Amino acid sequence: MTLHAHPAVSVVVPVYNEEAGLAALFARLYPALDALNEPYEILFVNDGSRDRSAALLAAQQRLRPDVTRVVLFNGNYGQHMAILAGFEHTRAPIVVTLDADLQNPPEEIGKLVAKMREGYDYVGTIRRMRQDSRFRRYASRAMNWTREKITSVRMTDQGCMLRAYGRDVVDTVNRCTESNTFVPALAYTFALKPTEIEVAHEERQAGESKYSLFKLIRLNFDLVTGFSLVPLQLMSYSGILLALASGALFLYLMVQRFVEGSQVQGVFTLFAITFFLLGVVLFSIGLLGEYIGRIYEQVRGRPRYLVQAVLQDLPPEPGVFVPHIAQATNAAQQTPAPLP
Repeated sequence: MTLHAHPAVSVVVPVYNEEAGLAALFARLYPALDALNEPYEILFVNDGSRDRSAALLAAQQRLRPDVTRVVLFNGNYGQHMAILAGFEHTRAPIVVTLDADLQNPPEEIGKLVAKMREGYDYVGTIRRMRQDSRFRRYASRAMNWTREKITSVRMTDQGCMLRAYGRDVVDTVNRCTESNTFVPALAYTFALKPTEIEVAHEERQAGESKYSLFKLIRLNFDLVTGFSLVPLQLMSYSGILLALASGALFLYLMVQRFVEGSQVQGVFTLFAITFFLLGVVLFSIGLLGEYIGRIYEQVRGRPRYLVQAVLQDLPPEPGVFVPHIAQATNAAQQTPAPLP
């Protein structure tokens, strides 16, 4: 059985060390898409998992070759690189992204597809009654507020990856060659008619979040520096203000010295001011380093990711005879060896 030649919906699912929850994902995702009553395809992108995720995905592709494709990375490149790889292999006019941890129920995909059919080319989502820790919720709100003030991207809930994209938006994203990016924000900049809807949110099915505090900070640095020059401009304005304040303080101390004579009462205040200025300088150097680092990674021109194999049973082109033996050979070459 081969893939449908013209799917109406493509679902991209990045997978990284999700062995414990994949069975539950399969049990809910396929029935949810079958309920759409239209042709679809699912693209699982294995992001260098170190557990048995790749083997489970390969087995699922053999079980449902009519709707399943699997992209295997040769290493771990991150969630957004996995989504970009999935985008490059999608064929449907509507593309939906979904995390593999089942915190976003697959049953909500129908809502996004219905909203896209109303004429929108990008449908974002807002998690209703988030099942995350209080710290994660407050941190997310703070970063949403900061990102909205600094960039032109207007997303109520940037952390929810259950989103739908139109074909034109996906094709435009595929033409971008950024080495570091945030896919929902990148797609938002190209969308002509975006919208948002509320979706349900559940507790993680199994395992733990792959985003540590450091990775969350790193992700938000990529988001801010990748979509705005405001941080650099703020540092420039801060430097001008501090220079003016320093000049005013110098004049004040000079006048005080001539009027009241030499005194040492303000030494600790001067130390505090000096340390504050050093902190501002170091922070500015670090911020500048973020932008320079992005430029450095971009000009190296290295591939953003490497695909080890793509497991799929593509339909033969019209008028082209494909021997059954050749199809079996190709499938055997693409299937990875079982993991220990």
